Amino acid sequence: MDANPLIGVFYHWLGGLSSASFYVPYRGIKRWNWEIFWLTGGIFSWVVMPWVMGSILVPDLFGIMAEIPARIVGLCVLFGVMWGFGGLTYGLTMRYLGLSLGMAVVLGLCTVFGTLIPPLVQGDFAAKLLDTLSGRIVLLGLGITVLGICVVAMAGAAKDRAQSPEEKAATVAEFNFRKGILVAIFSGVMSACFAFGLAAGEPVKAIAAAHGAGPLWTGLPVLCLVMFGGLLTNGVWCLILTRRNGSAGQWLGRGEAQGETAPAPLAFNYALAILGGSLWYFQFFFYTMGESNMGRYGFSSWVLHMASIIIFGTLWGFALKEWKGASAGVKATVVGGIVILLAATVTIGYGNRLGG
Repeated sequence: MDANPLIGVFYHWLGGLSSASFYVPYRGIKRWNWEIFWLTGGIFSWVVMPWVMGSILVPDLFGIMAEIPARIVGLCVLFGVMWGFGGLTYGLTMRYLGLSLGMAVVLGLCTVFGTLIPPLVQGDFAAKLLDTLSGRIVLLGLGITVLGICVVAMAGAAKDRAQSPEEKAATVAEFNFRKGILVAIFSGVMSACFAFGLAAGEPVKAIAAAHGAGPLWTGLPVLCLVMFGGLLTNGVWCLILTRRNGSAGQWLGRGEAQGETAPAPLAFNYALAILGGSLWYFQFFFYTMGESNMGRYGFSSWVLHMASIIIFGTLWGFALKEWKGASAGVKATVVGGIVILLAATVTIGYGNRLGG
């Protein structure tokens, strides 16, 4: 299959839409603690969907997995565990900052670290980012990204100061700017590890192709490994919270959630959790499809993915009225910050294209 960057960009937008939308169904879940719906949806994200889609689209998936060297398996799972910390705190960021502000901060940081860390680890930072025009353009884009993060954070701080506790609770029930920013920084750094896991699993694509996998699907076995690592992190933490809060009975409709005594709508909750978890998986499903079409510009895939999530996350934030009640100036500031972040991702992508 010949690479087609335009089709690749389209797949990345689909992945971004999936990522930006995954938390929306979770908001509709009633009378379940956070750890209950996060783990329920996560089981579909980290286990069910990767293996189901891989089994359908990749010939002899289990044979491929048996041929992967242990070192590659270990690296993919390790980076998945690290990414799991980012995914875990990503959900907390949505709770404390809301969709638009939370996504902007996390994904801006994720773009920075996902671009800088690989050349630092490989020891060719200067050769890639300082000694070439393309590298210097990438660094410029990173600087613009930091500026965009600061602008969006300023808008969030202004919103926090201006709103009453009742107004904050009406838009984001647990809004906490200081706590949210700290969590978002950690989440942004650790979330970048997913890109490192995909890079570590690059040799798996050749094994999958040798078994007859089509060019669009050779990356799916890698998702099974990296996302299993995410299961380990998130699963352990959610089970700890479940034990601490005594909330396990909520899976069966028993027990109280956050002081509520009415029974939870189980069928509705499970449907929403499965939908949210599946959307979380499909962002990476479409990511691997997009990356396979980028050709020598594959390095730009991470930036394109982040840009699309920021756009759709911001649209969801305004649709869900998270910025309702904020002044026109604050709204203009957050929009300006998003525009700066988009300009940064375009700049980074252009730098990567020149270096292709």
